[in-house]
Amino acid sequence: MNDTRFYDARETRDPEQRESELFTRLAEHVAHARDNTKAYGLILAHIDPREVTDRDSLATLPLTRKSDLVERQRQDPPFGDLVAAPRESWQKIFASPGPIFEPQISRPNYWRLARALFAAGFRAGQIIHNTYSYHLTPAGSMLESGAFALGCGVIPGGVGQTEQQIDVIEAIKPDGYVGTPSFLHILLNRADSLGRDLSCIKQASVSGEALPESLRKELGERGIKIFQTYATADVGLIAYETHALDGMIMDEDVILEIVQPGSGQPLSPGQVGEVVVTVLNPDYPLIRFATGDLSAIMPGVSPCGRTNQRIKGWMGRADQTTKVRGMFIRPEQVNEVAARHESVKQFRLLVSNEDQQDVVILRCFVENPDESLESSLIDTIRELCKVRAGVEFVDADSLPNDGKVIEDVREYD
Repeated sequence: MNDTRFYDARETRDPEQRESELFTRLAEHVAHARDNTKAYGLILAHIDPREVTDRDSLATLPLTRKSDLVERQRQDPPFGDLVAAPRESWQKIFASPGPIFEPQISRPNYWRLARALFAAGFRAGQIIHNTYSYHLTPAGSMLESGAFALGCGVIPGGVGQTEQQIDVIEAIKPDGYVGTPSFLHILLNRADSLGRDLSCIKQASVSGEALPESLRKELGERGIKIFQTYATADVGLIAYETHALDGMIMDEDVILEIVQPGSGQPLSPGQVGEVVVTVLNPDYPLIRFATGDLSAIMPGVSPCGRTNQRIKGWMGRADQTTKVRGMFIRPEQVNEVAARHESVKQFRLLVSNEDQQDVVILRCFVENPDESLESSLIDTIRELCKVRAGVEFVDADSLPNDGKVIEDVREYD
């Protein structure tokens, strides 16, 4: 298309045309999933795909949750018989905490992140410094594949090694950054303290954690335009911010539902509920995938000119599962931490934020705590949850009897 403001012509389709085309594709997608995967052959055994032609009929199909993926993959490794792509097309296999295994199929822009990067201002010929993890989890590869599809070069920075990353940025002078907003903040502040120059970074696409408005303002005062991307390792891109900064635009290959947590029943626009997505990916055809995230559909269309639905962005979790520094932590993982240490009688993982950074503390009751146990618990948390955490030994009475394993008390302005 000639309008260079948009990634492709689909972004400005008439909303009724988009809806019609999505649900024509959905009927074909449901038939494909049922006929080409063992799991959906069972889940959709009594479904006539020709009748799944609108939102009401879609809402009658069962939800699939992350916990379902864990169980199915245990029974039928590696992917729970949910992948329709032939084995010879499996390009990469990732292992996210859970564990949950995710495939990357040998198809350009497999995760569809190029659209979000384009909206964030990245263009062919630019260089992007990518600080998402490249080790087992897919975030680094997800953003890299989108950058390659745009014709951008990538510095595979990965996580940690702050001063070495500063050296590389100062030497190569990439145009922009992708990663968590808190790590960008860390890089810039550390560079300031060292008298280093990272002013080459003019734009950023961030994800993995919330972006406080105070941090967006601080980065803006440094001349960095920052945009949020909403994606998961299971389904790829879901939604993304544009220069309008007025909600997040849905990806063109996603059918979104906002449902009542615990029931799966669709809610009206404006009501806060759980984000459920069906991504029209023939290789990994997840249908009505419940993300566990809370959001709400916004009325109207974006001032940026894109006509797809908008959501308010991430508004919390529908369950106790939480996201810390780009990694999901689930109650099952915290329970396993405690199970490996018999002396831990009661426990709760507390997630807070301080100076724009996530802080994780395992508060636990132990009759006779010692330093060796504290060190061992820290190592176990890092092994099972993939995050750094502290340990605080407390009295039994200080831990509420409310069934919570994870308590997220982060506040965002």
